[in-house]
Amino acid sequence: MTTSQTAADLARDLDPDTDLSFTRILQAPRELLWRCWTTPEHITQFFMPAPHKVLACEIDLRVGGRFNTSFEVEGYVMDNKGVWLEVIEGRRLVFTDAYAEGWKPAPDPFMTAIIDFADAGEGATSYTATARHRSPEARQTHEDMGFFDGWGTVCTQLEAYARTLL
Repeated sequence: MTTSQTAADLARDLDPDTDLSFTRILQAPRELLWRCWTTPEHITQFFMPAPHKVLACEIDLRVGGRFNTSFEVEGYVMDNKGVWLEVIEGRRLVFTDAYAEGWKPAPDPFMTAIIDFADAGEGATSYTATARHRSPEARQTHEDMGFFDGWGTVCTQLEAYARTLL
């Protein structure tokens, strides 16, 4: 969220046909959650809902820089290549799998993710996760796959992990 945007502005930007989103208050400082999201060693600790896991992560934190992850899901390894579209220090991360590093188009992109961080007082953070999809069908597929449960679990894992670093 930029300094000129409010939660209401972000809500107005959501397209219910193609976007999925939720906001939670996490009991960890914004700067720490930012560090967790932007450091490969930290990403591996929370970014996939348990019992699945992140096997590897590469981050080049700049617009056009890579955000590559490797996951293990039920014994299968899945590689996900992506890039950062927007990086606002301590406030917003936007990444997509529509492109790989070097702006190489993906053959079958799934979504663009937007993670917004805002101070919520007393060391807490307002954390908003949004997934934007290219079509209502892709959005529905993601919701049916368990967007709210899966991303909610990741959010809970992020908060728990960040609190171990306090």
